[in-house]
Amino acid sequence: MTNMDNDTPVEDDALTPENVAAEADATAPTAGENDEAAKLAEQVAALQQDLLYARAETQNVTRRKDKEIADAHAYAATKFARDILSVADNLGRALAALTPEQRADEGIKPLVTGLEATERELLGVFERNGITRIAAIGLPLDPNQHQAMLEIPSDKAPGTIVQEMQAGYMMKDRLLRPAMVGVAKAG
Repeated sequence: MTNMDNDTPVEDDALTPENVAAEADATAPTAGENDEAAKLAEQVAALQQDLLYARAETQNVTRRKDKEIADAHAYAATKFARDILSVADNLGRALAALTPEQRADEGIKPLVTGLEATERELLGVFERNGITRIAAIGLPLDPNQHQAMLEIPSDKAPGTIVQEMQAGYMMKDRLLRPAMVGVAKAG
């Protein structure tokens, strides 16, 4: 076949306007194919969204797990610490019960020295493990750290702690035991 204008040979499958239009009609998607392509695009978008949600959830689960592990390490000894507080209380009571004459007595002076050393060591262990005593006397009552046991007539402002019956303790940022206190009575 030749081009009539300039007698150049033209191949059968050359691009002529008729051929281009015919080829476009042949490759153009039908209405059914357009609907199917749209559905597939929606499914792909939905699956991508689901994948993003799944990744976010996995990250959240990992973060929660890491926090739980850190908390477990930090607060593993909480039950033991609560139990040992009564030992500290009894040791403190024993030392407080000693009179100055008993402390000066040469016969029990080694016992007193041993009790004081034991108390210092116990308080050192508390400090190394993040266990701290809650301040109470002279402060306003804080229901998150103090437990009011009674009201006492006082010249202090109402709600001010004037007596501590039992010391309270914190372990890092968690309450081990509230301080049992007496507060100033109003009027």
